[in-house]
Amino acid sequence: MKKPLLLILFLLVALSGMAQGVPALEQLKADPKKSYGNDYPYLFETVEPTRAPRGYKPFYISHYARHGSRYYWNSSLYNQLDTLMTEAHDKHLLTAEGERFYSRFMEAKDELMTGISELTQLGWEQHQGIARTMYNRFPEVFRKGGNILAISSLSGRCVLSMSAFCQELTQCNPALEIREQSSRFTLDGVVPDDKENPLKRDFPKATPRYEKNRDKFVSDDHLRDDIIKRVFTSTEGLPGGRRIAGDLINLYTSLPNIYHEGMMGDIISDQEMVDRWESSNLGSYSWVFSLQYAMIPILEDIIRKADAVIDGSSDRVADLRFGHDSCIGPLTVLMGINGADRDPEDPYEVKECYQNWETCKAANIQLVFYRSRKASNPILVKCMLNGFEASLPIATDMFPYYRWNDLRDFYTARCNSNK
Repeated sequence: MKKPLLLILFLLVALSGMAQGVPALEQLKADPKKSYGNDYPYLFETVEPTRAPRGYKPFYISHYARHGSRYYWNSSLYNQLDTLMTEAHDKHLLTAEGERFYSRFMEAKDELMTGISELTQLGWEQHQGIARTMYNRFPEVFRKGGNILAISSLSGRCVLSMSAFCQELTQCNPALEIREQSSRFTLDGVVPDDKENPLKRDFPKATPRYEKNRDKFVSDDHLRDDIIKRVFTSTEGLPGGRRIAGDLINLYTSLPNIYHEGMMGDIISDQEMVDRWESSNLGSYSWVFSLQYAMIPILEDIIRKADAVIDGSSDRVADLRFGHDSCIGPLTVLMGINGADRDPEDPYEVKECYQNWETCKAANIQLVFYRSRKASNPILVKCMLNGFEASLPIATDMFPYYRWNDLRDFYTARCNSNK
């Protein structure tokens, strides 16, 4: 009897993952800006949650989020474009469209250089909105107040994202007691590979299987050539070389986060971004896949803190973490959220197990814990990715709910086997 039952359960897992929604390319047709990948600004959508099993109510949330929208993360992009565009202007190598872009870029340059890596107002508002949505969606967790620990990376944009989130929660209920911490003491639970982490460990890197078949994927180099021709009459003698198109694309996708959409005119179109998305998504998958085991300390932190709440040694109603795309992306793969750990050999299959817009600005994972009125019933957990119920690579007969014991055992074994 056990083998047929297990087969049914695993089929349910597979079907729930397939039912997550629309194929990736169809999603891009509906919202071309998703092609911006991890530059995509967080999108709020109203989703009707699946009703919890009878007698169950949420009592605790474990959360990990990326910081919200920001200026470019370091000065290199703005400096390189400043040098490139100034030299091209001085040498009369810009097209009419290139000259218009040059003027707009120079007008904004001081702001861009001052804002490097900093959170924008949009980034603040994203975390406010996510916090209020969490509060309204799971009122039973927060209604009576309670203690919350929020930890952040040492980066200012993450600290401010944490503050926006926590302030909004206390606006919702002043009885909540929130301890905010950005410290080397807590880095292992939020950015474990930070060089400042005193507990930093070395973990093996992984290579996705599609890499050995990458040559089967058609290149999008012609799109880069088209973009360059719209800006420059010639690039001979200009700095940047093969990097020029990449810098222009990186600036273009960042603009919605800093209130400068339109700066680049018609140099790049969203349709061109859609056309090259599958290629950029492959690069993103290689990156997040390779770093997944370095995020084991975060997953262990999630397990340890949840166990403490369940056994009564912790009185927290939530644990909040605020970090970076370099953590939440690999964590999504490590946890296998929505099949991100499937690791296909065919590069054209990667887009259906991982989409880089899921690591957008303010991306977040929420594990919501449910307890039954009957003490003998198991603790249940629901995973949400960016506000949507998500599948995990664990057998369940009540998707999107999973038994905590099954989830903990599965992830503990995965962590232990990859240290």
